[in-house]
Amino acid sequence: MEQNQSSELELKVRNVIEQIRPYLQSDGGDIEFINLTEDNVVNVELHGACGSCPYSRLTLKNGVEEAMRRAVPEIKSVEAI
Repeated sequence: MEQNQSSELELKVRNVIEQIRPYLQSDGGDIEFINLTEDNVVNVELHGACGSCPYSRLTLKNGVEEAMRRAVPEIKSVEAI
């Protein structure tokens, strides 16, 4: 992927995370963008209540990943590291 395309895609991903963040923060959690891989996988780190919540994987896949893929169809998945 060309550097300019990669930067543009990362900017879109960061924007989606910023839109999702207030919902997680309202439940005592947070999300941090770590990186975007060459194969369009978004790596994030969950903090606060999200880091220890037994439902965090469900939130990540059904909430964050779903919103991400709707807004940025090029994204393959969102993974917590």
